[in-house]
Amino acid sequence: MTENQQAILDELNRLYPNPRPELDFSNPYETLVATILSAQCTDKRVNMVTPAVFRDFPTPEAMAQTTPEVLHEYVKSCGFKSKAVNIVNACRMICEKFGGEVPHTMEELTSLPGVGRKTANVVMAFAFDIPAMPVDTHVFRVSNRLGLADADTPEKVEAQLTALIPREQWRDMHHCMIFHGRRVCHSQKPDCAHCTLAPWCKARQG
Repeated sequence: MTENQQAILDELNRLYPNPRPELDFSNPYETLVATILSAQCTDKRVNMVTPAVFRDFPTPEAMAQTTPEVLHEYVKSCGFKSKAVNIVNACRMICEKFGGEVPHTMEELTSLPGVGRKTANVVMAFAFDIPAMPVDTHVFRVSNRLGLADADTPEKVEAQLTALIPREQWRDMHHCMIFHGRRVCHSQKPDCAHCTLAPWCKARQG
């Protein structure tokens, strides 16, 4: 790790102490559903629809017994109908293959419909307390701009970040980068003038 990289990690920890998920969930099933819904959708919007979803479909078994069409009426403000299809089919698979319990390994989770590495990492990290580094659009953008990673796919960024950052810091640093991406290092107009990471930022220096 370079001095610049260490300084960036230290500053991110200072800026966002004790970071926590902004999605609302209380168990592995809720974590899975909320994370699938959050793709290309704000956490605030997801948190508005999930209380009714979890009230009426409180378990994978209950979700498996409904239809994508019914679920879509609950979650249509979160975007694509495919999310409802994937959630229902994932819960059916959970019931048929995993005894009604959300699995906790990368291989098993990514075998579920609609679950890629990012979603699987979120479930592992925040439902099962397994160290993981989910790479969403914010983490991908911020880590590349800052020089914590230098890669063109989320999978490569994940590999570089997990090699660089101590294992016990993966979850917190995931959220630090998300928060910085949402609040300062925006996609189109990053607020470099007010960014305390600017002295070490690879994009700013380049």
